[in-house]
Amino acid sequence: MNDAPRLGARSAAAGYPGRRVIAGLDLDIEPGRLTIIIGANACGKSTLLGILARLRTPLEGRIELDGEDVAGIPHRRFARTVGLLPQHPTAPDGVTVAELVARGRHPHRGIFQRWTPADAARVDEAMARTGVTALAGRPVGDLSGGQRQRAWIAMALAQDPRILLLDEPTTFLDLAHQLDVLDLLRDLNRTRGTTVVVVLHDLNLAARYADDLVVMREGRIIAHGAPADVLTEETVAEALGLRALVMPDPLTGAPLVVPVPTGDDTVAPPFVPQGPVKRGNPT
Repeated sequence: MNDAPRLGARSAAAGYPGRRVIAGLDLDIEPGRLTIIIGANACGKSTLLGILARLRTPLEGRIELDGEDVAGIPHRRFARTVGLLPQHPTAPDGVTVAELVARGRHPHRGIFQRWTPADAARVDEAMARTGVTALAGRPVGDLSGGQRQRAWIAMALAQDPRILLLDEPTTFLDLAHQLDVLDLLRDLNRTRGTTVVVVLHDLNLAARYADDLVVMREGRIIAHGAPADVLTEETVAEALGLRALVMPDPLTGAPLVVPVPTGDDTVAPPFVPQGPVKRGNPT
């Protein structure tokens, strides 16, 4: 979408007293696309997402939204544009799923503004999309890990942001529900034009769903682009210290990473699909 807001980092540094997790980092998030950030543990993925979401302040440099330093943007206006689902969100004791999801509407309402039918419709839609409608009256603390994660995603959807940032949203979910969540995010991106940025640890799911991959190592970006262009055996080795074969996924044609066991010097050649590769939505 040509009018989609643009989010980016300019010479950004972030970290903790005495330790910089990222430094001198530049990044442009492509508007209207699904971007996935990958890399080893502690490489700076969540820190990068945190400064993009204005959850933490860069030590140096700046984060820009449509060229404007986000430090000067009023909180409510920023929250109407950029939404965040952190890695380990917490809810107050006793809050129900419906109450949690309704909190996503706060940036769209003034201090004294009444709850509107439009607010209620957004909440209902968000719960339906994430499959938590039947859980609306249950306390969030009583839910399973997977149910709780879907409730938090519903809250992020109810916020109706134009840019949605999610830090490992498939945590606690089995594979089937991981695919459900990523299908949901892809659908949100495709049908609404929402720019979606996800931190993910699974390389193959990242390659299958991403329009753009951002590959990080030790606080810097070592590759950024289409999965087929950046997810190579060399990049996997550099980012993760992992020896692997990278070949076309026989279902989607996306890169498929196959780890090579340590000490295995007899590796079969990459699999080459016979006939045309089926392309389409992940299953």
